[in-house]
Amino acid sequence: MRHFKERVIYLLAICTVVSCQPKAQSGKPNIILIMSDDMGYSDLGCFGGEIETPVLDGLAAEGIRFTQFYNGARCCPTRASLISGLYPHQAGIGHMTNPSEDFGQHDYRVAGYRGELSQQTHTLAEVLKTAGYRTLMTGKWHLGMEQREQWPLQRGFDRFYGILDGASNYFQPARPRGITLDNEPVEVTDSNYYTTDAFTDYAIRFIREGQELNAESPFFLYLAFTAPHWPLQAPRSVVDKYRDRYDQGWAALRSERYQKMIDMGLIDASWPLPPADGLDWDTLAVEKRAEMALRRAIYAAQVDQMDQNIGRLVDYLKTDGLFENTLIIFINDNGACAEGGMLGGGKPEQLETKEGYFLTYGQSWANASNTPYREYKHWVHEGGISSPLIAHWPAGIPSSQRGRLIHEYSFLPDIMATFVDISDASYTTEKDGKPVPAMAGNSFLPLLKGSGGAIHDQPICWEHEGNRAVRLGNYKAVMKWEENQPLKWELYDLSKDRTELNDLGGEETGRLASLVAAWEEWAATHQVRPWTEMLDSLRANRHRANK
Repeated sequence: MRHFKERVIYLLAICTVVSCQPKAQSGKPNIILIMSDDMGYSDLGCFGGEIETPVLDGLAAEGIRFTQFYNGARCCPTRASLISGLYPHQAGIGHMTNPSEDFGQHDYRVAGYRGELSQQTHTLAEVLKTAGYRTLMTGKWHLGMEQREQWPLQRGFDRFYGILDGASNYFQPARPRGITLDNEPVEVTDSNYYTTDAFTDYAIRFIREGQELNAESPFFLYLAFTAPHWPLQAPRSVVDKYRDRYDQGWAALRSERYQKMIDMGLIDASWPLPPADGLDWDTLAVEKRAEMALRRAIYAAQVDQMDQNIGRLVDYLKTDGLFENTLIIFINDNGACAEGGMLGGGKPEQLETKEGYFLTYGQSWANASNTPYREYKHWVHEGGISSPLIAHWPAGIPSSQRGRLIHEYSFLPDIMATFVDISDASYTTEKDGKPVPAMAGNSFLPLLKGSGGAIHDQPICWEHEGNRAVRLGNYKAVMKWEENQPLKWELYDLSKDRTELNDLGGEETGRLASLVAAWEEWAATHQVRPWTEMLDSLRANRHRANK
């Protein structure tokens, strides 16, 4: 009965695609956008890590890596910016998305902080449809779920399989954080179910079904894995590969990665490794060290299993003759996650079971995942906003550029601009008779083609939970917000000090003032509000919900 229901949903979706999708022009590349969740900057092998990621490493070797690609510091702001080509506040998610447990929690009743993706935005799917693309999504949505009009199919996607909320159990996703197929909930009954595998299964299925319908029409796939976001859950056979790998602790791993990244040309040897930001491994009891090594092993297995699944997708593309003219972009949504305290959260007895939800590996391991950068998810120092980016496109990237490292900086809104550039899609500044902001980014297609030079000559900015940053050229001004503490901007020359250890704010006061003024002008024109006001709204919402 379940499979019959899925087939009916599929046929209805296909009818919609056939009736409304413009005819595609031949030769346009397929586009696959893959995003991991809460992974550290240096976790992949091709970015200095020890985790086995041969598929992504292979795509990097035959493609291009960006060493300075920036995210939005947190799951939902990143997704809002990515999907819309705007800053997150412009898209209505300046803080977080309303969770399934309380649809009003992050609605602060001001335009930039509604807790859902604004209807006065265009999504990647809506834009690429203007160029004849079939639009497919599997994985994590996290852009609003209270009303069906906020869901993927109502925001331009032809097919969707995944979770609407921000996280779920990997083995047993269940309401209210369960699985949705198109617009219908799906009950998971398979005892071997694992979300990373299922998201990939449906990605391949959706592509195949579309090819059967019309092989000439290009497709866009947005594959948003939840891995390796908590809960720490992975197949035991994959965990076994790493069971003894982390017995030396986080400091040893961090030193190992730092040297490897220098050797690979990912970082400059003149950038010092910042002081450790975790506990002393040797002071932990033997039993605690064993538990922490296991937490890290499960995390590594989550990344490993994701890479294996990307391999299955790549194999399908090759088998079906789609690989050569498919642009694959891989990114991560924010820096490594330090949530759960220094030693992680969740009951140790739930590790290696199918139980549990908030199971994390903690700040000490996150510090190693973000080698060599400072801070984590939530913050806007380099460790919070730096993402690995891999671009692979055999038909579009010249052979002379393959394996290249791009050190020019780029950020999330550039992806919309790049996809518009590649597809010749139409992005308009009007929707339903109302204005839509212009794209905030610039195309990095010239960088993929081998042209040198910066793509940004204007400041790019961040704000999340009061943490602020602005970058122009080599210089970055950044502030870490702390409640009831004075606000202090720092200034760094990232060409000489990307690990942000030498604050130039006291020496180059004029440059700092200029960058701060640019940030304040941006905030005033992009629906950014003082965090103290938004924090008051959040607390009021939580108080209301707890009554």
